[in-house]
Amino acid sequence: MSNTKSELQAKLEVKGNVTPEFEKILTPEALVFLAELHQKFDARRHELLEKRNQKQAEIDKGNMPTLLAETKHIREDKTWKVAPIPQDLQDRRVEITGPVERKMMINALNSGANIFMADFEDSSSPTWQNAVQGQINCYDAIRKTITFHDAKKNKDYKLNEETAVLLVRPRGWHLDEKNLLIDGNPISGGLFDFGLYVFHNAKELMNRGSGAYFYLPKIESHLEARLWNDAFVFAENYLDIPVGTFKATVLLETIMASFEIEEILYELKDHMAGINAGRWDYIFSAIKKFRNVVKNPLPDRGQITMTVPFMKAYTELLVKACHTRGAHAIGGMSAFIPTRHDEEINKQAFEKVRKDKEREANDGFDGSWVAHPDLVKVAKDVFDAKFGDKPNQKERLREDVNIEEMVKELTNFDIEGGTITDAGVRMNFNVGIRYIASWLDGVGAAAIFNLMEDAATAEISRTQLWQWLNNPNAKLTDETAITEDYLRKCMEEEYQSIKDEAATYKGFDFENSKFPKAKELMEGLVFTKEYKDFLTTEAYHLL
Repeated sequence: MSNTKSELQAKLEVKGNVTPEFEKILTPEALVFLAELHQKFDARRHELLEKRNQKQAEIDKGNMPTLLAETKHIREDKTWKVAPIPQDLQDRRVEITGPVERKMMINALNSGANIFMADFEDSSSPTWQNAVQGQINCYDAIRKTITFHDAKKNKDYKLNEETAVLLVRPRGWHLDEKNLLIDGNPISGGLFDFGLYVFHNAKELMNRGSGAYFYLPKIESHLEARLWNDAFVFAENYLDIPVGTFKATVLLETIMASFEIEEILYELKDHMAGINAGRWDYIFSAIKKFRNVVKNPLPDRGQITMTVPFMKAYTELLVKACHTRGAHAIGGMSAFIPTRHDEEINKQAFEKVRKDKEREANDGFDGSWVAHPDLVKVAKDVFDAKFGDKPNQKERLREDVNIEEMVKELTNFDIEGGTITDAGVRMNFNVGIRYIASWLDGVGAAAIFNLMEDAATAEISRTQLWQWLNNPNAKLTDETAITEDYLRKCMEEEYQSIKDEAATYKGFDFENSKFPKAKELMEGLVFTKEYKDFLTTEAYHLL
């Protein structure tokens, strides 16, 4: 280590339970490293979170965002590119994602996908158990020692000889880790996840011919990207690793980041591997940021496809910017989970997934996400047909994309034929309550109606309901006004339907489950004048 540990003056307090197994991750040396990260970067993190609030206040006044004048020189300088991308990140045609749960990690790494994103963020409920056990699972997966015995099935799981390349998604800047206090304050959840991972695994990954690779979520500005870059440089120096070794793929899943794509690439250029079009969180972000200024609110979320104006605009800008600067452009998630009971449903869904991936391949993307191993081949066949023997299509510079036109379209929320339906209202309540209950139960990736849902789905659901309630132009297809009475009636009926379904499960104690608390949370998020930025921060104290 290049730092003298005696120099650190910090009071460290681990509030979570530390089992003997956890001790191999939460070593004194690792905790000191986390404290250094906290002391170096936490004040800036809070400053940047406050900048988000300031930008929101500007939008609420009607000042719509556009490209930044102060960074025009970065966009106009056509000479800079991102640093060379490692060999094992050149082919990313199919990426599978999932929580850092042991069995799911083994299945994902064995799935035949090129990349597996192990997720400490939206598909993991951030319980202390999940946060630290997830680090143990990553540690074991990297060393190829990870195994799992499923007692119910009496089945053993272990890694194949060939596995997907591992990327890790730490938590976003807005989330704390309440179980590690430094000088009395919680550490950033993202720095906790990132710090433990690189401390224990960065050199091991390098020795195995790979590296510490990351997905960075919910970035809203190039300054937030710069904070990650500075944390990377600090950690590389601390661990005596060459600067630029860590690689990051940024999730473009906030609408504000769409106005700073090239700047984000620039800030992380020494560590940049690509940008991913995170569609579900992007929809959530678009509704949230412009909730108070749009004349007509967005329709049912099922009608917000990737071809509507504001969604198409950000993906066009993403592909063009990434390829111009030498980075990969990765497409969005196909969340379908095959059913073992209805082949016709599977057939129809697989066809939808295939068409979605064909659209992405034709738009210039270098790969895409799936949520289930059975979808890997569906997606891979599409990109194989497009790429042939090439690992990607970064040579497609999308010179046909007019940046000025696309920037204007970023806030074009008019969806032709878009409607708000009674079924859409009910679906938002039903799925939102189901997901929140799962999250409170420690499960962040929830299978709901044949889709693998994460926190983004619940965020869209409750944000749409809030906006529909607070926008006088929000009406159902039959011109019925969306009143509080109407929404409460829908919520009660959907809650009762969940309760009735639960009654069919032998031994399920509904009243002592997480459902009553989930309903209470949903109520508090929808029926409030003061909009809450993230349901996860509102609910975290309940874990």
